[in-house]
Amino acid sequence: MSDLPPPRSWLFVPADSEKKIDKALGSEADAIIFDLEDSVAPAAKAFARDLLKELGPRHGGPRWWVRINPMFAPEHREDLKLFSKAEFEGIVLPKAESEDDLVHLAHSTGSIPIHAIVTETPASLFNLGSYKGTQAPLAAMSWGAEDLSSALGARSKYAADGKLAFTYQLARSLCLAGAVAAGAQPVDGVYTDFRNDEGLKEEARAAASEGFTGKLAIHPAQVPIINAAFTPSDTEVARAKAIVDAFAAHPDAGVLDVGGRMVDRPHLTQAKALLARAKR
Repeated sequence: MSDLPPPRSWLFVPADSEKKIDKALGSEADAIIFDLEDSVAPAAKAFARDLLKELGPRHGGPRWWVRINPMFAPEHREDLKLFSKAEFEGIVLPKAESEDDLVHLAHSTGSIPIHAIVTETPASLFNLGSYKGTQAPLAAMSWGAEDLSSALGARSKYAADGKLAFTYQLARSLCLAGAVAAGAQPVDGVYTDFRNDEGLKEEARAAASEGFTGKLAIHPAQVPIINAAFTPSDTEVARAKAIVDAFAAHPDAGVLDVGGRMVDRPHLTQAKALLARAKR
């Protein structure tokens, strides 16, 4: 596993497009997900793999991950051959249904970190607690509404007020809780209206407030907004440092007054986590 802070922005890029790959490599994304699954037509998957094999050495910039095809897909085994290339930090596994899928994958890939997309099938919603205690190298968990709505035969993912319908809010919340329980990074799903900056800003800030520490992106223009939303502000850092310093000065205390507000041990845990994320 990497010692670097978890990525704030995870930018998808179709692995069969040299132009889009070049643009992604020059972006401010913390991590790129070279996509071999949904954004690449079946006839282009072999070409996409060849493009990834030809990538030169990584010199700084975004970290490199690859979304492979699902384990039941015929291209899956060919995708795994890419991971002899050291520059690829990890695997993004789509349509994961339980911890068993991660263990099965790790039998082939060893200690390569896995970012599992965990809500794309109906069955997956019943198994979000199974990832806790996994022996597989689980680094992150994210959720997806597009494949889930298709699998459910939904006419729309949205309620009358324009917000996500209950089923998809449930999937999102279960992903967050499942990831935290498993000790993995909780990553919010994509915001598909990539020209709506204000909508993305609102959704990303809400996700950060709820406990997600990163978000998937589908366009480089989304990256700065996502990075800003998941970067602790100076005020938040100062507040967290004050909490940590207060407990360091009174190590046996259970509750302390910090700046006129009562804080306890859970606040200390949150403060330490925030300061760790702020070290970029």
